[in-house]
Amino acid sequence: MKTVVPARAAWSSVIRTGETLTITDLHGNQAVDFLVYDAHDTSVRYSAPDTIHAQGNIFLTTGSVLLSNEHTPLMTVVADDVGRHDTVGGACSKESNTLRYGHHTWSQHACVDNFLAEGARYGLGKRDLVSNVNWYMNVPVEQDGTLGIVDGISAPGLALTLRAERDVLVLVSNCPQINNPCNGFDPTAVEMTISGTAAE
Repeated sequence: MKTVVPARAAWSSVIRTGETLTITDLHGNQAVDFLVYDAHDTSVRYSAPDTIHAQGNIFLTTGSVLLSNEHTPLMTVVADDVGRHDTVGGACSKESNTLRYGHHTWSQHACVDNFLAEGARYGLGKRDLVSNVNWYMNVPVEQDGTLGIVDGISAPGLALTLRAERDVLVLVSNCPQINNPCNGFDPTAVEMTISGTAAE
């Protein structure tokens, strides 16, 4: 099942155990904010600290396991054309936009808005939003520990594939950010493909 997610839009789906989700960066340099929950108990959800600690790396790529707050596997990256994805940059919000870029950005749509609107369909609210994955987003860490948000390292048509290790609920915000280069200042569409068997 293929779905094109328009620029700035939200998307969600339940992915069953053993199914795969492929996220394709159709036009290149498009950040995809991502949250994942146990489909049967959404109090069990993606944990950035557990995931980072278990793999000893803040970046995700092939072989990375997205762990829950119970330190159990939710999804595994089984293929990755890009090689490095962000776990620490967080989701843009009206508040962070205002702080970073000025009060004139307050009315701009943000990933937190997408997560709240999409999550509400499943009974999720603001308290259910946790630190998210940013697929395709390039957030280097400098020697002094500061983070940068710079041009992406993706390109048109590059993809990554995740295998569900249990039934999971995935929430996506196709990032609408236009104040930094995470989307090349021009948000574009991405494609979600759910397949019935795990990728080899």
